[in-house]
Amino acid sequence: MAATVANGKLKPHLNQNGLKGDDLKRNGYHNKREKNGPGTGVASRQHRHESFEQAPIYVAVMTYLGFGIVTLFGYFRDFLRAVGLEKCHLARERDEQKDFVPLYQDFENFYTRNLYMRVRDNWNRPICSLPGPVFDLMERVSDDYNWTFRLTGRTLHNVINVGSYNYLGFAENNADFLKTVADKTRDYGVGVCSTRQEMGNLGIHEELEQLVAKFLGVESSMTFGMGFATNSMNIPAIVGKGCLILSDELNHTSLILGARLSGATIRVFKHNNMHSLEKMLSEAVCSGQPRTHRPWKKILIMVEGIYSMEGSVVRLPEIIALKKKYKAYLYLDEAHSIGAVGASGRGVTELFDVNPADVDVMMGTFTKSFGAAGGYIAGKKELVDYLRSHSHSAVYASAMSPPVTEQIIRAMKCIMGKDGSTEGIRRVRQLAENTRYFRARLKEMGFIIYGNDDSPVVPILLYMPGKVVAFAREMLERKIGVVVVGFPATPITEARARFCLSAAHTRAMLDQVLHHLNELGDTLCLKFSRKKYSSWSDLSDETDFELDS
Repeated sequence: MAATVANGKLKPHLNQNGLKGDDLKRNGYHNKREKNGPGTGVASRQHRHESFEQAPIYVAVMTYLGFGIVTLFGYFRDFLRAVGLEKCHLARERDEQKDFVPLYQDFENFYTRNLYMRVRDNWNRPICSLPGPVFDLMERVSDDYNWTFRLTGRTLHNVINVGSYNYLGFAENNADFLKTVADKTRDYGVGVCSTRQEMGNLGIHEELEQLVAKFLGVESSMTFGMGFATNSMNIPAIVGKGCLILSDELNHTSLILGARLSGATIRVFKHNNMHSLEKMLSEAVCSGQPRTHRPWKKILIMVEGIYSMEGSVVRLPEIIALKKKYKAYLYLDEAHSIGAVGASGRGVTELFDVNPADVDVMMGTFTKSFGAAGGYIAGKKELVDYLRSHSHSAVYASAMSPPVTEQIIRAMKCIMGKDGSTEGIRRVRQLAENTRYFRARLKEMGFIIYGNDDSPVVPILLYMPGKVVAFAREMLERKIGVVVVGFPATPITEARARFCLSAAHTRAMLDQVLHHLNELGDTLCLKFSRKKYSSWSDLSDETDFELDS
């Protein structure tokens, strides 16, 4: 089957979003098999190429110059506020508290006051519909340069959603799919009002934990009501004083917070750099703890499956080899990779065909691929039993909501095929196909994108602060909802737009997004890549697959 490649032009039979009428289903998922592109062949594919192309030197110069100009204007506006010529809207100390230790650090708020406020309209936009492949957005305006907003009462309908972590399209409201969730809501209500160790341990909680363990191929698992707390509250229970944590420099804030709360010594290695990691492991084993040189009680390597800002995939086989060589432990955060990669959605262990038992602590969240909330810790039974009584999140946090629990169960059963259908595996394959197609087209257009070819997180580098703002506003004008990210969430010279692909995106949606990206790339001069890539049609002819029925 030859792939049909869209030329990026609007078709006469498409609406304003470039979508056919039957594509705009409001159930949050387009249950429509894609036949106009090749399948994935994910079962036989190993670690694919990762791209981190550097921009030309003039881009870095212009980026620093842009920040410099905005900073100078910020100091000028601070002067105007100091002399009373401009009103300051930020919180300030009262005059009678001038002898107190300052509660608000004025200089620390400089970036927020003078840079972020100029572009604040691009974040925290209110959504008024299901966050599926398309959503509705409440229009808002500001009369005081983004210090406050007011709603206009107008709604922007059918905005293409390329910002949500709805990887497999399970953020849906189809009554047929959600029947079991509705039944569990009637049986149990929406809240447990107790911890698991008191009166909040339900049968469906234990069913979910058994299902997660079976899905991951490990001995046992336990679940938590909040994904962030799964990291931040469990890491302190695993390591403590006298232990060493080796953390990837791009790890998520929840991992960083958990490491800091643990009291363990933290050392950071370069992102996905095995030479940097092995050097630190060797020094830790040879030198031991500072001053005393006693051996570390534990050495824990902390990594993520897919890094949410870079789109890169962990080099898992090499890390497992180093972990075994130096007798360390491995903590793997699969928040973005579980369900999203692997032949059957089982994450990076399946993607690289490694034994899950080689990962000491497997962590993941249900907030992305499963369209729910919460997280899990999985591994050996001894580890899970220990955490049940020592984890602050397990002992003090309220148990997971019953309808949320059932949503995870029904999504996981769908992926595993336990619901009697092939819908789950079809979504996994559709996501992989959408990912390959979208990444290949962006490279062909000349954008610099980061990450692994298998990653549904696709960052497009914009670099300059002014272009970040213009890009986000122009995309919304074209009814495409994107997430833009800049300093301090990224390095100051690497501002970007982050696209999150979904199995629920149809080829018409992706082509429409690509069409507008191509236009804006030329208008805003965003095509910085100096590499030449094969066209998608050439790639399609080389490897041709058909999705199973």
